This record gives sequence, structure tokens and C-alpha cells, in this order.
Amino acid sequence: MLSGFFGRFSKNLGVDLGTSNTLIVQSDKGIVVDSPTVVAINNKTNQIIAVGHEAKDMVGKIPPYIDTYLPLTRGIISDYEITEKLLRYLINRVHEQSTALIPRPRVLVGVPLEATEVERKAVEDVVLAAGSREVIMVEDVMAAAVGARLPIEEPVGSMIVDIGGGKTEVAVISLGGIVEWRMSPFAGIEMNKQVVAYTRDVFNLLLGEANAESVKIQLGSAVALSEPLQVNVRGRDVITGLPKEVLMTDTHVREAIDKTLKSVVDTVKNVLEVTPPELVADIHERGIVLVGGGSLLRGIDSLIHRETDISVRVTDDPLTAIVRGMGVLFEGSEPLNTVRLPSARD
Repeated sequence: MLSGFFGRFSKNLGVDLGTSNTLIVQSDKGIVVDSPTVVAINNKTNQIIAVGHEAKDMVGKIPPYIDTYLPLTRGIISDYEITEKLLRYLINRVHEQSTALIPRPRVLVGVPLEATEVERKAVEDVVLAAGSREVIMVEDVMAAAVGARLPIEEPVGSMIVDIGGGKTEVAVISLGGIVEWRMSPFAGIEMNKQVVAYTRDVFNLLLGEANAESVKIQLGSAVALSEPLQVNVRGRDVITGLPKEVLMTDTHVREAIDKTLKSVVDTVKNVLEVTPPELVADIHERGIVLVGGGSLLRGIDSLIHRETDISVRVTDDPLTAIVRGMGVLFEGSEPLNTVRLPSARD
């Protein structure tokens, strides 16, 4: 009885717990948190120093007694304690925006397609420990498909490609379920590492991953551009150890991230190869939808279209597709009941 009573007053929160970014949507307010999934901890006191953007800005610039953590790997919790601290901090931030005494929230959280039952239980446990009243789990790609306004409950095939920070997931959805899917570990973070390796091997220039990400954003593309881009890149000379500056172009970055681009295309092809012909026909007619931060890479839609001969579009605001889908799911019980996963705690 008390649970039902408090449930009428508690917040409904959707949490996109990503490898690179964590977003939270509140059912009556929209997106209330958009934060890098980074935590800075003082090892002397075991206290959180910074979370999100402030912690991300510290990466590579900290003294020995401070550590920065990315507590998820490919969307899977790799550090339970740090993840709990991060979520507790962010949920408390949402509660601080209200002056009223509000019961613990009901939380809808996304999990990767490859997550095992043990890994799903870890997500459920960490969200409960962070201060939630009830945890509902859905697969990330299902929430993203809802956010992209795909007709997931209809008897037609829809293909969605989620290129995130730690992973790329490709799924075919029909009648409220996932028919076929594949996952690749090549995504945004791997691109950053490939830019670091490329500049070291080609220019003898050592970059930090934060600078590599900036170079990727400024110059990155999946196909040749009609107007070439270039930028001066600064780092440390591998040979002399002194500061060094080189001129990089979009061609250099495209060469650097070629392995990730091929992996994304191959993953899409692999899913199409095992998808029933009727659904492939639907996908050919309706096209492929891209979500996630990696879909913002220039020309990634053109590359996939060229390799598959299927039309490809990037959904509006692809970075928030998952969390927006969670907001839509909270609007009605029927779609949520269709896509929710069984509790791993039972």
C-alpha cells in the first residue's frame, strides 16, 4: 500500500548509462542530466572530487593522489563502487532541483544486448544502491528505436545502428522484439585510440586521448569530403620529448579510423545476412536508422549506404535517442510492458 502511495509522488527517471556519457530524463521535465561518465576520486580520502565535465577536463592533468575513472566498458559495469557513486551523485542532483520531499525514484535503465544475466543483475543492484525505489531494465537499442520513433510494435522490420562510445550495436526489430543483432567493440573510444596510434606512428607525435577526440571531432569523416579539412595538432615529440606541432587533414583521420569504419559496416552486413528475407525487404524499403554519438561522424550514413545499397538516415539528435525513448516509454504502460526485461534479481 505504501509503495503505491509513494509511487504517485516519486519521480520517473530514465537513465542512459553509457560508456562515454550518462543522460537522465525525468518524465515530466525532459532531459535533466547530460554528463560524461567520468568520476575523479581523491585516493587519500576516497571522496568524489568531480563528476562529469569537470572530471573529464582533469583526465591526463592530475597529481598522483587523484584518479579519474570511466567505470563502464562497452556499456558493462566494470567498477561497481564507482558506478554507484556516480549514479547516486547524479540522482541526488535531480532531487535537489525540487524543494519538496520526494520519495525515491522509479528508474528505467538501459543495458547492452550482450549483457549476461549476471551483468544485468549488477546494473539492477547498482541502481537500487544509488537510491532508486524500483528498477526497470530495457535494451539500449529498443529504447533508441522508440526515441527514433520507429514502429517497433508493428509487423515490419526496422534496422537500428547505435554507434556509441564503447560499442556499436546493430539490431533488427519487429513486433516488439529483437529478431537479429550483432555487437562490435569498435566505436567512439576506439576511434580516439586509433588517432593516438596513428599520430604516434606517422608523425612521431604523442597525443592524449582527450586531444585525439578533439581531432576526431574536428576532422573525422567516413568518406572523402568535397571541401578538405585541416587543423594544427600539438603534442609531444616521441623522439625528443619536446613540444611539437603538425598539420593534420581529414584524410589522415580517415586513415586512422579505417578499422572502426570497416567493423561498423561489416557488423551491419553480418546482421543483414542472417535476417529473414521478408524483414530485409522491409529494411530495404524503410532504410537504416543511425543513433549514438558515432553517427555524427561526417559521411557515416553515406558509407553504409554505399556498402549496403540501402538508404540510411541519422535520427534527430542521435546522442539523446536512448534517453528520449525512455521518456516516451514512461508515457504509456503498454509499450513499456512489451520491451521491459525480466528482473535479474528474481
